[in-house]
Amino acid sequence: MPSYVPALPDVIRYTWWGDVPEGLFTKTDLDRQGFKPGSDPVGQVLYHGNSYAPLYEAAKAVPKRTCSPAQRAVLDRARELQYQCRRCGVRRHYPLGRGRWCEPCSYTAALYADHAKARQFARELVDDLDAVLLVVGAGPGECASPETIAVIRVHDQELLHAGEAGTYGTAERQAALDRLDKILEGCRVVHETDRGPVSRYPSILVTPPGQPVSSERDSLHTWLRPHRENVGKADCVTRLWRQWFAWTRDECSSMASEPWDWDCGTTLAWEQTTQAAADGQMMAALLQRIADGTEPVWERAAWTVDGHGIPAV
Repeated sequence: MPSYVPALPDVIRYTWWGDVPEGLFTKTDLDRQGFKPGSDPVGQVLYHGNSYAPLYEAAKAVPKRTCSPAQRAVLDRARELQYQCRRCGVRRHYPLGRGRWCEPCSYTAALYADHAKARQFARELVDDLDAVLLVVGAGPGECASPETIAVIRVHDQELLHAGEAGTYGTAERQAALDRLDKILEGCRVVHETDRGPVSRYPSILVTPPGQPVSSERDSLHTWLRPHRENVGKADCVTRLWRQWFAWTRDECSSMASEPWDWDCGTTLAWEQTTQAAADGQMMAALLQRIADGTEPVWERAAWTVDGHGIPAV
């Protein structure tokens, strides 16, 4: 919003209120008398520093249309509802703004919106004949070496490829990458995770942890580009599942988290082992259940425990 109201071009200016001729009023003055401007401004007066207020002829002003009692009641009711949450009914001493959610219900609405989008996204993946899961199997540990690789078609959960990952810098690893380049050409590639462990990232096949992407060959793997360019928009099973499952660390969370804290009594819905094929088929089945709406949701998901039901988002 500008810090001042600029002067209108080609309209006479008055630098103080004593110069304003009788019969000219601002829009605010007319409003107080029950009128509104009936013509274009014929002057303008300087006020509040360097701002100008347009002036209108009172003789050409027209009466403002008044509200009927019924219309006034509707308006009063609408003003009153600005302070009341449309979901739980709690009242605040300030307007709740767009959506009319109180804070707890706004968190719940955001979580449920992501939950609903997760099912829509899962359906999209399951229906896409070109969507495939690329899974890297590795032992426990953030930076464990990859041991196996698997590619599973999401639509029918068919295993398209399973093999050894080989060791970085060897002919075996190079052959594995060549096979992936061929199999994944033209595919929509879904990765397992966007939040670690790093040992599960497909990029670890190309660049070991801690090393920058330097080889000219690295940029040629199209199945890595979504994660290289913007991991937040890349297709990942973990993001989709956490939005569906809706586990949160506290009641003030508006975004679902992954339950990495094992003492919380909740774990991932699939295994993370050295056997990429088995892990990948569990993930493909998970996507199918989310698409069908049959995958369990956290028993304490916000909209199930606050007693106010599913938010209308």
